Parts: sequence; C-alpha cells; structure tokens
Amino acid sequence: MGTASSILTQYDIEEVQEHCNNLFSQQEIVSLYQRFCQLDRNAKGFISADEFLSVPEFAMNPLSQRLLKMVDGLNFKDFVAFLSAFSAKASAQQKIELIFKVYDSDRNGKVSFKDMLEVLKDLSGPFMSDEQREEVLSQVLREAGYTKDSYLTLDDFIKEGLWEMVLTSGWSKKVGGKKSHIKGFLLL
Repeated sequence: MGTASSILTQYDIEEVQEHCNNLFSQQEIVSLYQRFCQLDRNAKGFISADEFLSVPEFAMNPLSQRLLKMVDGLNFKDFVAFLSAFSAKASAQQKIELIFKVYDSDRNGKVSFKDMLEVLKDLSGPFMSDEQREEVLSQVLREAGYTKDSYLTLDDFIKEGLWEMVLTSGWSKKVGGKKSHIKGFLLL
C-alpha cells in the first residue's frame, strides 16, 4: 500500500478506515487512494510538499506554507488521517486539534502571541497593517483573560473558545474605524 503501482486490498482499506476512526467509507478510501496515487507522481509511497502544491485549492490557501509542514512526506494512511479532519463526519475536537497544529508551527504544544500573529498575517495579507493585527489579537487575548506573554495549550485553546473565532466566525473586530473580516480557517 502506498505506491502507485500497488493494489489496495480489503485488509488495507479496513486498516485505513480504522486509522481514520471510520470517518470515510470504503469507497471514499478507494477514491482517496486513487487521488493519492495521482499526486504521488514518482510512485515513492508518500507525497512531497511539491506534489501537494499541485492541488490548486491547496496552493491558493493562505495557510498553505503552514499546512505543508504538516503534510510533507505523508504516506497513504497518514494522508487519509490528515484529511479526516476535513470530513463532514469529523468531530469539533478533531477540527480544533488540526487548527491548533496550524497555529503551533514549532510543534512545542504551545501557541504564542507570535504564532497567532503569524497566522493572522497569513490570513489577512496586505489588508491589515502589523499594528492592526497586534491590536486585534491583543484585544482577543485580553477578552479571553490572556496577555501577549501567554502561551496557550490545546486545552486553553478549547476551554477559552478561541477556536470558535477561527472555526466559525473568523477574526472580526473593529480596527481603526474599519471593520476587518478575515475568514478564519479557509479549509474547514
């Protein structure tokens, strides 16, 4: 399993289904395998960052560089597990965990003001100044009882509802007399 020339057996399908908590049907797994094989142009059994960038929706996402760190070198089983967070059947917890991983780019289990500021910059692009981003983020953290010096764990992220801002309504605050809308996590 995992190379373009290999065949997906019933056992492989069931193993992948179990690995992704049964969020995909067997037919969906077969379809994902076909897509995986198309992306794995060199039939190495894993997908490189360059191969992921060949997917237009992925390449156009403002968070693509952060996501690439998460997906570079995934084999088929891990590819399906990664995609499971995007499934309509995925729980809010699974989606929140993925969002947290996007913010936690250094993989230390903590999200800093700097981490959040970088994501906000990726999402807002040139539509907000650095000062506006800092103002928005500082206000959001203050409202949640944190400061710029705070580090948020996954539990904090969930408990304080910061994920809701990203998952549902996006970053939306009054900044400099203008309303700035940055749609949160464009993939979920």
